[in-house]
Amino acid sequence: MEEWDVIVIGAGIAGLSAAQMLGRARRRTLVVDAGSPRNRFAAHMHGVLGHDGIPPAELLDRGRAELEAYGVEIVAASVDAVEESDASVTVRMTDGRTETARALIIATGITDELPAIPGLAEGWGSTVLHCPYCHGWEVRDRRLGVLLLSPLQLHQAQLVRQWSDDVVVFTAAAGELAPDVLRAFRARGIGVETHPVVAFADGTVHLAGGRRVPVDAIFTAGAPRPHDAFVAGLGLARTDAGLLEVDALGRTSSARIWAAGNVVTPYANVPVSMGAGSMAGAGANAALVEEDVARAIAEPERYWNDRYADRMWSGNPNATLVDVVGGFVPTRSLDLGCGEGADVVWLARRGWDATGIDLSAAAIARAQAAAEEAGVSARFIAGDLDDTDPLGAAGIDGSFGLVTASFLHSRVALDRARALRRAAGLVARGGHLLVVSHAAPPPWARPEHVAHHVFLSPEQELASLDLPATEWETLIVDVRSRAAVGPDGAPATLGDSVVLLRRV
Repeated sequence: MEEWDVIVIGAGIAGLSAAQMLGRARRRTLVVDAGSPRNRFAAHMHGVLGHDGIPPAELLDRGRAELEAYGVEIVAASVDAVEESDASVTVRMTDGRTETARALIIATGITDELPAIPGLAEGWGSTVLHCPYCHGWEVRDRRLGVLLLSPLQLHQAQLVRQWSDDVVVFTAAAGELAPDVLRAFRARGIGVETHPVVAFADGTVHLAGGRRVPVDAIFTAGAPRPHDAFVAGLGLARTDAGLLEVDALGRTSSARIWAAGNVVTPYANVPVSMGAGSMAGAGANAALVEEDVARAIAEPERYWNDRYADRMWSGNPNATLVDVVGGFVPTRSLDLGCGEGADVVWLARRGWDATGIDLSAAAIARAQAAAEEAGVSARFIAGDLDDTDPLGAAGIDGSFGLVTASFLHSRVALDRARALRRAAGLVARGGHLLVVSHAAPPPWARPEHVAHHVFLSPEQELASLDLPATEWETLIVDVRSRAAVGPDGAPATLGDSVVLLRRV
């Protein structure tokens, strides 16, 4: 059974919005949907900028089509139960299928539970309405009724009056209203009917005792019943109203479970649900990023193998390295953190007895293939620079005429300065140590991607090496510019911090 990054339960507005954010974040995402969105009863959707008046199903169809481009998978199923462990959540479906993910987003919506009055359920979404902002314009200036089921609906009655001056309120189910409430109704010209409603049919409200009141539409508010029974056994925190309690990003009291949309905010409209779903998707991704970093720190080799699962670089040698060492007499070279081997292959082509070392076995395999394709002899070693003697462990000893480290930056555990000092000890007398690093972030880098990286100046780089001045001659301490192309194809100029030393 494969593990997903995130499973989203529910393919309504909130669920698809969450899945879109996750898909765009390159998360392996599965959406499980029972096919019963809350607004399926409405023919048209309003109050959604840029999409006003389209059928709700059309928006969902568009959303599903967009998710395909991001590799998000959608399956039709109902969820029976969710189980949670320290590392994952397991979703059990009613058809017997089981799926596991690192995180879960609940976006299953609610059922509007209407009173058992004949005609209400049949007219729900067409002549029986709940949201004046969603439906008020379409029934403006017509005969409107408001069926009060509790005193909490009093504001709804006053809202409906904004769209028509022909409004009648049916109050029996809400109990006796206070005199100031009735006075407010009269002040706004709202009629009041105190007999119980027994039926609604053919544009007519039927009252106990036989009285009939014609209306073109009637507003009411069903009791919201959230579709979250499948997590009842997890003991998640709930509000006083019995809804799942979430933070600003939709995270529940579980570190691996989020919830968004009407399942936690019953009166949220489409834009609000869309935004909540997007925030939950972004929140889940951010949490997984934090977990990825923690895993990477604990497992550097796994981190870099994952990074090199797909080709990362162009296959061309670093331009600054080419410029600096192009005139050197080839002897024996060592490249630290060689990655896919472009620098090593370039050196081998020019007669160097070239060796590269990298933590990632995936990168080393790609480097070996690059050397074979280029028809050169080069040695590549999978080893950890944090180890005391990674070269000795591979049976390689002796000194080198050139030791290079190009962009030896790591988001995972690596004592970089110590690794460089150790490597300096492998430089033969008369040989060179070349360290090339990023002097500043590239112009296309997002702030959050470089927030934790320290960009050393050449002077700081030299100081961090802390090599004896009596044994090393400083040849270059400089920032050099080189042309580059950003991810969007736009040209850019990057600055490389360059330190070149010669052992005397």
